[in-house]
Amino acid sequence: MTEAHFDFDTPVERGGSDSAKWQERADILPMGIADMDFRTAPAVITALEARIAHGVFGYPTPDTAYFEAIASWFARRHGVRLPRSGIIPTIGVAPAIQAILAALCAPGDGVIVQPPVYNRFLSAIEHMGCRRIENPLALRQGRYDMDFADLERKAASPEARVLLLCNPHNPGGRVWTRAELEQLARICARHGVRVVSDEIHGDLAFSEHPFTPFAALAQDAAAGCITCTGAGKAFTISGLQNAFVVVSDPKLRAPVEAAMTAHQIRDLNPIGLAATTAAYTGGEAWLNALIAYLEGNWRLLRQAFARHLEHIDVIHQEGTYLAWIDSRKLGMSSEALADRLVREAGVRVIPGSIFGAQGDGFVRVNFACPRARLKDGLDRLICGLSR
Repeated sequence: MTEAHFDFDTPVERGGSDSAKWQERADILPMGIADMDFRTAPAVITALEARIAHGVFGYPTPDTAYFEAIASWFARRHGVRLPRSGIIPTIGVAPAIQAILAALCAPGDGVIVQPPVYNRFLSAIEHMGCRRIENPLALRQGRYDMDFADLERKAASPEARVLLLCNPHNPGGRVWTRAELEQLARICARHGVRVVSDEIHGDLAFSEHPFTPFAALAQDAAAGCITCTGAGKAFTISGLQNAFVVVSDPKLRAPVEAAMTAHQIRDLNPIGLAATTAAYTGGEAWLNALIAYLEGNWRLLRQAFARHLEHIDVIHQEGTYLAWIDSRKLGMSSEALADRLVREAGVRVIPGSIFGAQGDGFVRVNFACPRARLKDGLDRLICGLSR
């Protein structure tokens, strides 16, 4: 099924819907928070309508259909079989990562990150009293790569216990290849570093860049990894607070489950369970159309910058709906630039510095919106980023 069968062009009025993204003045266009401006898949809406019609919303527990939907999706879409016993439902990826660090690390232990990287990684490390060990990504000709030589040195540190992997990478836009993941796995295994892989954007990889879950690697690597993911980002249902963690190794699963229970992040809501099940059983055609539409938006953004903002570099994009804009030639901090874009152009973006010092001078732009809205946003960005 092609994108023509689904309507991504009609704007959805999000004012008055308790949207964190749309709490701006009417003259400010929000292009910051990682939240799409599209209605979710029709299959999800139909399932939610049926669940709401039932009228009772007591404490839920995931049923067989929920686990089968997840397992079938990963087998069909990504070629990996997830053991039902290894799937641990949770309210969200970010709180799960913090609980996992509590299970695997003691205060003062080292956690490797690859900045610029998702800011909730950095805050989780701080909240758990751990030490951040940075293995910065290498930006080469507008594309990020892992610095494996540096990773070897950092993983060899006696304090290093965990590596937090972002795949696909937020904000850098990379979808890591199997070869890259295998090399990372070998280095971490050599030094006894556990990989915790945030794959919440995995279903938003572009068509020419297939997503490889860490769990799809060789058995030893997959067994030693903890995956954190869910349907929230791809199906625009993050507000329903339903995600899951995958831990294949039973010996590792017990402390992770205990930590997640202690952090009280395993009490789901029935609406989220219904949405996840429906997304994975009936949402694939919609998702394929969405990805095609996002790729079209990305091309439009890239062309607009190439035509009007030659002094601004747009980082190579392989997935997600978050463009990473290198505006360092303007000589401004990312916070100052983000403020200028609001004041002078009426557009809200995310300052890159929240993703680590390596993000200073960059801004992140959300292009998951109807094309007419994107064109408005691009006009504002062109105005605000011109010399």
